[in-house]
Amino acid sequence: MSQTSLIDHAARTLYDRLWDSHVVTEREDDTALIYVDRHLIQEVSSPQAFAALAKTGRKAHRRNANLLVADHAIPTDRRDGHVADPLARSQLARLESNAIDFDLPYIPVHDGRQGIVHVIGPELGFTLPGTVIVCGDSHTSTHGAFGALAFGIGTSESATVIATQCIWQRRAPTMRITVNGQLTPWVTAKDLALAIIARIGSAGARGYAVEFAGTTIEALDMAGRMTLCNMTIEVSAVGTNGTDLRL
Repeated sequence: MSQTSLIDHAARTLYDRLWDSHVVTEREDDTALIYVDRHLIQEVSSPQAFAALAKTGRKAHRRNANLLVADHAIPTDRRDGHVADPLARSQLARLESNAIDFDLPYIPVHDGRQGIVHVIGPELGFTLPGTVIVCGDSHTSTHGAFGALAFGIGTSESATVIATQCIWQRRAPTMRITVNGQLTPWVTAKDLALAIIARIGSAGARGYAVEFAGTTIEALDMAGRMTLCNMTIEVSAVGTNGTDLRL
C-alpha cells in the first residue's frame, strides 16, 4: 500500500467508516442499502409501521435487533397504571399488543429497565460502538456519543427495518465541530450545545453528519457527550458521533 493511500485511509471520518462497513448494495442515484444493527421502537411513531407489516403479513427479520419501550405517552410522576389521556392509553396498549403479536423484546412500563428510549439503549448494552442505530425519534442522534451512527427514521422506514433489517439512505456530507478549552464551573454540555447552535444557527448542519472533536469534548463524561449529541439534531444534522473516534 502506498504512503498516499495510508494517509487517505487515516483521514476518513468515523461516519465514512461506519457507512462503508454497513453498505449492502448501492444504486446509481447515490443511495445505498444500509444494514441496521439496532432498532429502538417507541409508542408514538410505531403504530403505522406495525399496521403496514400486519397488512402484508411480514414479520421481524431479526427479532433481537429490535427493542420496544414506551417513553412519550407515560406520566413522569406516577407508575400506578393510570394514564388520563385516552390517546396516550391507546398508544401504550398498542405498543404492548404489537410486541406480543410480532414477538419482539419489550420493556413494560413497570419494569425497572424502563426509561427514556435514548437512555435505555446505553444502559442495557443495546447501544454499541461501531453500530448503525435507528429509531422513530429525531433525537436518536444521542447514541452517537458511543461512536455509533445514529439517526431518526419515519414510520414507513421503521416497518422496512423491522422486516428487512436494512434501510435506503443517501450518504451525507460530514461536518467536524472542534471545541477546545476547559468549561468554567456551572457550564454544562447543554450550554455547550446551545452555544454551538447560537454560533451556526438552527439549520447550520442541515443534511450533514456531525462529528465532535477537541479537548473540551474529550473532557466530557458520557452523560455530557450524550447531551451534546442529543442536541445536535437542533442544528438539523442527520446523524452524529460523539468524538473523533477512529475504528
